[in-house]
Amino acid sequence: MTTTIGRETPGQRSDKPGARAVTQAARPRQKLNIAGGIGHIFLAVWALLILLPLAWVFLASFKNTTEIFAAPWTLPAELRWENWSRAWTKAHVGRYVLNSVLVVTVSTAGTILLSSMAAYVLARYRFWGNRLIYFLFVAGIAFPPFLAVVPLFFVVKNFGLLNTYSGLILVYIAYSLPFTIFFLTSFFRSLPNSVAEAATIDGASHTRLFFSVMLPMAKPGLISLTIFNLIGQWAQYLLPLVLMAGAKDKWVLTQGIADISTAAGYEADWSGLFAALTISILPMIVIYMIFQRQIQAGLTAGAVK
Repeated sequence: MTTTIGRETPGQRSDKPGARAVTQAARPRQKLNIAGGIGHIFLAVWALLILLPLAWVFLASFKNTTEIFAAPWTLPAELRWENWSRAWTKAHVGRYVLNSVLVVTVSTAGTILLSSMAAYVLARYRFWGNRLIYFLFVAGIAFPPFLAVVPLFFVVKNFGLLNTYSGLILVYIAYSLPFTIFFLTSFFRSLPNSVAEAATIDGASHTRLFFSVMLPMAKPGLISLTIFNLIGQWAQYLLPLVLMAGAKDKWVLTQGIADISTAAGYEADWSGLFAALTISILPMIVIYMIFQRQIQAGLTAGAVK
C-alpha cells in the first residue's frame, strides 16, 4: 500500500489557511480594479464633454461666419486675429474685462477677509449663540440668489447703490460668505491648538494671533477658496443683470457677452462672439492651471484632524 503525503486527490478540498487568505485577498483587489477602471472611463467621458466644447469655441474664434456654419467641425483656414481685436474694441470687451477684474478682485478680497475672521471666531471661541450663527451661515448655502432678486433690487436701490460698483461688490460678498465660512470653519478647527497656546503664552493678542499665526497656517484653504470665489464671481450673470442694467459703461464681462450675443443675431458677427467667449474663458483656465496643486492641497488639508 502506497501512502501519498502532501498531495490532494481531485475530490479533496484544500483547507490550507494560506491558500484561503490569498484567494480572499485577491477578490477585493479584483473588485477595486474593476471599479477603478469604470471610474477612469467615466472621468475620460466627463473630460471630453468639458474639453470638446471649449476647443470648438476656441477654434471658432478664428473662423469667419461662413466657416462656422458651413464647416463647424473643421480647422480654420487661417488664424484670424482680427476677430479678437474686433471683439476687444468694437464690442468693448476690453472695458468689460477691466470692470470684471475690478469687481471680482475687490469682492473676492473682501469675502476672504471677512469669512476668515468670522470662521476663526466660530471655530476657536465658545460663546452663547455660536452654533446659531454658524447654522445661519450654513443655511445661506441652500438659498438660491434668484429667490431674493426682487427684494435685493429694492434694498440696493434704497441704499443708493444701484448701478454702482460698490453695490455689486457688497452683494457678491454677501452671497459668497456662507460657503466660504462653512469651509473655513472646518479648516480652522483642524489647526493644532498647541501653536495658538504657545503664541498666547508669548503675549500675542487675539488680533496678532489671528493675522500672524493662524491665518498663515490656513493658507492652503484660503488659496482654494480664493480660486473658487474668483471663478464663481467671474461667471456671475444674474446679479449684475439686475443691479447694473442701467449703467452700460460699468457692465461686467458676462453682461457684455450677452449683449454681443443679442447683437450677433442681427449683425451676424458670430466670430467676434466666439472670440469674446474665448477671452472670458482663458483667464480662469490659466488661474486654475497655475494654482491647481494649491487647490488640491487646500481641499484635503482640513480633511484629517
